Amino acid sequence: MRYSKILFFILSVVFLLQGCSTAARLKKADKKYDNGEYFAAADLYKRLYSGISPKNKVVRARVSYNIAECYRILNFSLAEQNYINAMRNGYTDSIVFLRYAQVLHRNGKYKEAEKNYAIFLKKDSSNSIANNGLNVVKIADTFKKQPTAYKIKLFDSFNFRRSHSFSPSFQNMDGDAIFFTSDRSTNKKTQRKNTGITGLSVSAIYSARKNASGKWEKPEPLASEDKTVITEDGVTSFTSDGNTMYFTRSRQQANSDSGTEIFVSNRAGGSWSVAKKVSLFKDSTISVAHPAISPDGMTLIFVSDAKNGVGGKDLWEAKSVGGEFKEIHNLGKEFNTEGDEMFPSFRHDGSLYFASNGLPGLGGLDIFKATQLKSGGWIVENMGMPINSNFDDFGITFEGKTEKGFFTSNRNEARGYDMIYSFELPVFEYVLEGKVTDEKQTPVADALVRLVSNTGLNTRVQTKKDGTYRIRIDKDMECVLMASSRGYLNKSGRISTVGAKQSKVFSQNFVLTTIYKPIQLENIFYEFGKWELTPASESGLQALVKILNDNPNITIEISAHTDFVGNNESNRDLSAKRAQSVVDYLIRAGIAQNRLTSIGSGEEKPFVVDASTAGKYDFLKENDVLTEEYILKLSPAQQEQANQINRRTEFRVVKTTYK
Repeated sequence: MRYSKILFFILSVVFLLQGCSTAARLKKADKKYDNGEYFAAADLYKRLYSGISPKNKVVRARVSYNIAECYRILNFSLAEQNYINAMRNGYTDSIVFLRYAQVLHRNGKYKEAEKNYAIFLKKDSSNSIANNGLNVVKIADTFKKQPTAYKIKLFDSFNFRRSHSFSPSFQNMDGDAIFFTSDRSTNKKTQRKNTGITGLSVSAIYSARKNASGKWEKPEPLASEDKTVITEDGVTSFTSDGNTMYFTRSRQQANSDSGTEIFVSNRAGGSWSVAKKVSLFKDSTISVAHPAISPDGMTLIFVSDAKNGVGGKDLWEAKSVGGEFKEIHNLGKEFNTEGDEMFPSFRHDGSLYFASNGLPGLGGLDIFKATQLKSGGWIVENMGMPINSNFDDFGITFEGKTEKGFFTSNRNEARGYDMIYSFELPVFEYVLEGKVTDEKQTPVADALVRLVSNTGLNTRVQTKKDGTYRIRIDKDMECVLMASSRGYLNKSGRISTVGAKQSKVFSQNFVLTTIYKPIQLENIFYEFGKWELTPASESGLQALVKILNDNPNITIEISAHTDFVGNNESNRDLSAKRAQSVVDYLIRAGIAQNRLTSIGSGEEKPFVVDASTAGKYDFLKENDVLTEEYILKLSPAQQEQANQINRRTEFRVVKTTYK
C-alpha cells in the first residue's frame, strides 16, 4: 500500500513537471510566432505536438492551427494537413474554415475551397475575404480559359538554388540595371546568420547590369555601409533618374521594439550614401515596408499594419513636402481589404501595381493594376493568367515604357521558394491582304484599295501586277474597305480586328464588275406569271442597293427578260412591269429615282452563254445564243433549264457622271 502511494506521488510529480514543461515550451513557441519568426515557431510547435497526449485535444488543436498558420505564410503545401489536424481535434474558432479554404484555394483545389468558404460564411456572412474567395473559386475556370497574351518564363540569371529571390525593380528608364532581394549565400565563409522568420539567410539587396551585348551579368550584393547591427534589406524603389533608392530594412537586434522600417540612400560618384531612416509614424514600433516612389518623386506608397487600417497589411500614402513625407493616410477600400495588400510599384505613366490576397484572385497573392481616372478615383484590375496563378505572385516591374519586365512567383516550387520570372507582351502584327480580279478571275493591276477605320486610320494602296495588295492594321479596329479601278464598278467590304489576341492575317478579295456590259442580277424572283417580287429576292435586291451605294456616280437601266413561251407582246408587258418592280424597290431603299430607268425586253434578247454559265451546264458552250430555235433542239429537261436562264433580270451602267 505504501509502495502504491509512493508510485502515485512520483507519477503526479512527473505529470506536473511535464505539464509545466509543455506550458513553457508552448509559451516560447508562441513568442516566436508573435514576433513573426514563423520558421522557428513552426519547428517548436512541431516538437511540442508530438509530446501532447491525444486526450488533450484542446492543446493539440491549438498547436496544429498555429503550425498551419506558420506554413500558410511560409509554404502553403505544408499547411493543408495541419488545418485538418486542428479541425479533427475540435478547434473551436470558425476562422479555421476560412484559413483552410484559403489554402485549398491557393493549392488549386477549388471545389473543396468553395465548400469551406461556404461553411465559414455561415458564421460570418459579411466577411469580404471569404465572399471574394467564394466568388472567385466559382469562376476559376474562366480565368484559365481567358488568359492574357503575356509570355512568361523562369529567369534563371537572377535566381539561386535553395533560396528566395524576389521584388525586382529597375533603377532607371533605360532598363539596363536591376535590383532585387535575395536570401542567397554564395560563399560559405561569408554566409549570413539564418533568420527565424524563414529559416534561411537574412535578405540583402542584389543588383545586376546589362553588358554591351545586352545580356544580364551575374548579380552581385549591393555594397553598403558598415553596420553595427545585422539587418535584412530589400524591396527597393527608385526615383525616375535612378539616383535615389528607397528600401525596406529590418534590424536583427536583440531586445529591439522597432519593426521593419523604410530607408533612403542617394547615389553619388558611383556609390550609395549611408542610408537614412524615412520618418513616417511617430510610433517607432509601427512597421512600414515595401516603398514605392512615384515617377515625379512626390508620392510614396508603402505597406503598414498600423492601426485604423482596413485589414491586415494595407497600402498607405505619404506626400513629399519640403523634403519630408507628410499627409500620411491609408489608401482606403479602393485598394485595401481585410486581407493583405503588399509590394506596390509604380510604372512610368503613374499606374500603380500591387499584390493582394484579399481582392478576387486565383489564390495566394495576385498582382493587380490600378489606373487613376480623371475624376480622381481608381480602376483596380486583376492582371489575370499567366502573370497570376494559384500561388503567390507579386513584386512586378516594367522595363521603361515597354510591355515587358520581371515579377515574382513561387509557382512550381515544392518548398515555396520565391523566384523571379520574366514577362513580355508579344508585339502582335495584324495584316490585311487580298487580291482584286474581274469576273473572269483576271488580276486587275493598279486597282485602288482604300481602308478607313473607326480609330482614324485612312489609307490607300494600289494593287500589284498580279492584283494583290497588303495593308498593316492595328488591333481593335472596325474597317470599311473600297476597291476601285477605271472601267469597273466599285466594291466595298468590311473587316474587324476587335478581340484578336494573336498575330493574324485578315483576307479580303474583291471581284470587280466591268461597266461596259449588262450585269445579271442573282437571286431575283417573281411570282409565277406575275411581276410581284418574292421574299426570296431580298438578298439579291440588297446586293444591288449595295452596288449603287458603293458607286454613287452611276445611273443604271434595269431590264427584265422572259422565255419564248407565250405571246411576245404579253411577255414584253410582263417584263416591263417586273423591271419597274425592281426600280420601285430601289427607290424605297433610298436610291434616287433619277438614277434609275427600266425596260421590258420580253423574249427579244435571248441570253448569250458566258464562261460562268457554260461551266454550270455541260450541254451549253460559251457564246451559244439561247434562241427559241436553239432551245427546241434540246431535251425537255434541258429546255426547261435554258428557259429558266432566259428568264432573268439585268442592269447596265448608263452614265458614270451622276452629280
